[in-house]
Amino acid sequence: MSTVAPTLLPGAVLADLLPAATATRARVRDAALVAGGAVITGIAAQIALPVPGSPVPVTGQTFAALLVGASLGARRGLLSLALYALAGIAGVPWFAGGAAGAGGATFGYVLGMLLAATAVGALARRGGDRGTLRTAATMLAGNAVIYAIGVPYLALSMGMPLDRAFAVGMVPFLIGDALKIALAMGALPTAWKLAGRRG
Repeated sequence: MSTVAPTLLPGAVLADLLPAATATRARVRDAALVAGGAVITGIAAQIALPVPGSPVPVTGQTFAALLVGASLGARRGLLSLALYALAGIAGVPWFAGGAAGAGGATFGYVLGMLLAATAVGALARRGGDRGTLRTAATMLAGNAVIYAIGVPYLALSMGMPLDRAFAVGMVPFLIGDALKIALAMGALPTAWKLAGRRG
């Protein structure tokens, strides 16, 4: 087993610090991480508060998706959110507020989270989760991807102008996004510091 300090591992994400002595164990570990990330996102999606005048609720879903991407890396993050999306389409009631199925006005955010987890995971492999400012930039990029997909999808599905979709599908959530980014700025670099001490 390697004794290299985790903080010195180039291109590592937090999930890579979990031991796997053989290739088979690594595959089992990765499968468990992918499934676990999907479940965590589904649980976080149940924290849903309606926003007056908006069809989009405030949820813990986006925060979970970004943390899953940063913790697991691009490939596992993509697989985890793909599992979450496909299971929800198939009928598992774990989209925001217990919804399931594709085609709803907010489904674009689910697609955006899939791409955002991939982007955030790729940035994390380049050290984007190891310092507070880097983590902030990584989470901002992830949020931008979610809105870039979710807001136009909302506009198309509801037949509203794009500026109106931004007004009801992004603007009310910016303060909450800032709070989630602040939490990530503390959580991810701290996790790396703790991992480095143990290494």
